[in-house]
Amino acid sequence: MIGKLLLSDGAVFLGQSFGKEVATSLGDEPTSGEVVFNTGMVGYPESLTDPSYFGQILILTYPLQGNYGVPKKEFWESKRIQVKGLIVQNYIDNPSHFESQKTLGEWLKQEGIPALSGIDTRQLTRKLREHGVMLGKIVVSNQSSDVRQYDPNQENVLPYVSCDKPQVYGDGKKNIVLIDCGVKENIIRSLIKRGVKVTRVPWDFDPLGSNLRLDACLVSPGPGDPKQAKQTIQNVRKLLEQRIPTFGICLGSQILALAAGGDTYKLKFGHRSQNQPVIDQISKKAIITSQNHGFAVDMKSLKSEWKEWFINLNDKTNEGIRHKNKPFMAVQFHPEASPGPSDGGYLFDEFISYI
Repeated sequence: MIGKLLLSDGAVFLGQSFGKEVATSLGDEPTSGEVVFNTGMVGYPESLTDPSYFGQILILTYPLQGNYGVPKKEFWESKRIQVKGLIVQNYIDNPSHFESQKTLGEWLKQEGIPALSGIDTRQLTRKLREHGVMLGKIVVSNQSSDVRQYDPNQENVLPYVSCDKPQVYGDGKKNIVLIDCGVKENIIRSLIKRGVKVTRVPWDFDPLGSNLRLDACLVSPGPGDPKQAKQTIQNVRKLLEQRIPTFGICLGSQILALAAGGDTYKLKFGHRSQNQPVIDQISKKAIITSQNHGFAVDMKSLKSEWKEWFINLNDKTNEGIRHKNKPFMAVQFHPEASPGPSDGGYLFDEFISYI
């Protein structure tokens, strides 16, 4: 079945459908969202289930996808596929891996996600790098292309990816309240294996307005424009006022900066890969990181009590902030990896040392 990726500037890319089977008689509409690219070589099960991709059509630049199938859910980063659509160059429908449970195409069809192969992802990625990310839609078969293009940055999308009630993990003596803005499962795993209890709460939950024990707080990654998360920003501001040890990751870093009175801005095409080099401005040590974000913190907007912690070695954008005197820290990259290198895993130890 032939499909098309239509970009908001009028460009059209033709491909072969291997995902959701369209039932035009039922009035299925094309899928639309923000079109972004990831340059990682492996890790498509983790990337597809990463809540930070909610509302986005994902391009995987590595030319072979599906070659090792889909593993069991223990390897997923959430309970379902989060992307709106998938674009690849070559799709492999006969995977080879002893832990494969199904093919990538079968998984996409089961979860109702459209996907196209046979597209020149190099040309498409170069276009987005030159012009910036843009909106697009995937049209399959004889679907009408007359549908409003969805922009996930124009609304607060956190309710779509957050838990709806508190959940407890582990049994450690110290309790970390994790504000779920679209958390990846490996963040929870990374905390539990360090001997702490984790209480996962919804994105708009006020930790200080509850009877939960609060030794520290972690603000998770997630999708969308951080400025849309007004209630989360307000709640994090209260934590800072009370000097509660707080760690922000990715979207959590942006929310922490906004709560501290800083500003954020949208990157031209974002950082989405598992090979992003950053340098620690304190130790001068460089590490390779996994990243997935489209916004960044404007370091110049923060007060002098904050210092720049990490910088991206490719484009010099901010990759982390830290308070000079209080127990507040944040990184723009993903220390939990999944997929990607675990060079930044030590940051969880550093955060827990605050407690």
